[in-house]
Amino acid sequence: MMRFDLTRLPFVRPILVARGPQLALQLAAMAGLILVVIAGLLGTPVGSRNPATVLVWIAWWAALMVVAVPFFGRLWCSVCPLPLPGEWLQRGTVLRPRDAGRGLGLRWPRRLRGLWLQNAAFVMVALFSLPVLTQPRLTALLLTGLVLLAIATSLVFERRAFCRYLCPVGGFIGLYSQAAALELRVRDPEVCAGHTTKICYSGSAAGYGCPWMVFPGSLHANVSCGFCLECLRTCPLDNVAINLRPMGADLRASPRARLDEAFKSLLLVGSALVYVFVLQGPSSSLRAAAAAVGTMAWLAYAAGFLLVTLVVLPGLFLLAASWGRPASSRSTSAWESFRTFAPSLVPLGLAAWAAFSLGFLLTNASYILPALSDPLGLGWDLLGASGSAWTPIGGSLGAWPLILILLVGLAWTSRRVRAIAEALGGGMRTAIPVWGFTLLLTSGLLWVFVA
Repeated sequence: MMRFDLTRLPFVRPILVARGPQLALQLAAMAGLILVVIAGLLGTPVGSRNPATVLVWIAWWAALMVVAVPFFGRLWCSVCPLPLPGEWLQRGTVLRPRDAGRGLGLRWPRRLRGLWLQNAAFVMVALFSLPVLTQPRLTALLLTGLVLLAIATSLVFERRAFCRYLCPVGGFIGLYSQAAALELRVRDPEVCAGHTTKICYSGSAAGYGCPWMVFPGSLHANVSCGFCLECLRTCPLDNVAINLRPMGADLRASPRARLDEAFKSLLLVGSALVYVFVLQGPSSSLRAAAAAVGTMAWLAYAAGFLLVTLVVLPGLFLLAASWGRPASSRSTSAWESFRTFAPSLVPLGLAAWAAFSLGFLLTNASYILPALSDPLGLGWDLLGASGSAWTPIGGSLGAWPLILILLVGLAWTSRRVRAIAEALGGGMRTAIPVWGFTLLLTSGLLWVFVA
C-alpha cells in the first residue's frame, strides 16, 4: 500500500514544525468563533440572516463533511477553537512549552474512557438539533457551553481530555477520519521501541507531550490522533511522518472495532438517515415536531429518534452481522460479529453525511453572503449582498450529486463487507445479510433525495 511522506518535501516540514502558521490558523478560527457567538447573542433572531447559524451549520459543516474529513481526516482538530482557551490556561502559555502548567492535571477516570460519553453527548445535541440549526441564540449558547466545558475539563484533568472523551464533534470526526487520505504515523516502529525516553509522549523544550495521550509508536488508526503535530516537533529521531495514503487504509488494517466504536458507526449513520427525512423529506409535520422542543410532538419525535438510532438499526445490524456466520466461527458471539462488520459502515455513513450536508449547502448557500454583509442585523451592507434573495444552487443537476455520493459510499461499504466476510471464511453467505442492511439504509436515503 503506497504512502507518500509529506514531511520529506523540503518546504513542508519547516511549516509544520513552526508554531506560527498553526497558531495563525487557530487565531483565525477563534476569531470566527467569537464572531459567531456575538452575532448569535446580539444579532437578528432570523436564522437565515445570522452568521451564527449560516456559517456554522451551512458553510462550516458542509466543508467539514464534504472536504475536510474525507480527505484530511482530523486536520480540523489541529485548529479547532473550542479547546484552545482551556489548553492555553492549562499550559500557562500560548506559544512555547514551559515546565509548570495550571490546573490539577488529574488522570481521566479509566471507567469513562472510550467513546461512550461522546456518543451520549452527540445524542443530546442531536435531539435538539433542529432548534439549534435555526435559532442563532441557541447555536451561540451551545458553542459557549462547549468552550466552558473544555476550560473546566482542562483545569481539572490532564491534556486534552475534553477532545478525547467528551467533544461530540471530535468523536464524529475521529470515526470517519479512518477513511481519510491523510495520516500521522511513525516511519519505523522499531525506532520508537528502542527509544526509552518517549519524548513524543512526555514532551520536551521543543514541544508538548501528546495532548491526546497517544504514544505515536503504537498509533495504527486516525481515531485518537488529533493532528496537533506536537510529536513531529518533539521527536529527536525524525521518525514521525505525515503521509498521503489510499483512502480507507485504517479500515483495511484493523477490521474489528471496539464496541463503543461499533455503536458510534450505527448511531451516526442512523442520525444521518433521520436528519435526511426530517430536514429534506416531504413531511412538514415531522420538521415541526423536531423543532417544538418540550411538546408532546417533540417527545414523540425524540422517542422515535432514540428508537431508530439506538435500538432498531443496531438490532437489525446485529442480526445481519450474525445471521450468516460460517460454521467455523459459530463459537464467536453475535456481538463479535457486530464489532467485526461495523467498520464496513464507515464509508456509507460518511457518504450519507456528505450527501446530506451537500444538499443542505446547495439549498441554503445563498444565505451566506447576506448574513456576512450584515452580521449583527444593524442594517449594514459590508459585502453589498444584504438584499440578495434566496436562490438554490445547482438546480439543473437535481439530486444527482447526492445520489452519486451515496452510491460511491454503498459500493465502498459493499466491498469492505465482502472482504470481511471472506476473511471470516464465510464468503457470499456471510456477506448477503449485511449487504441487505446497507441496501435498506441506502434505499431510504435515496427515496428522500429523489422524492
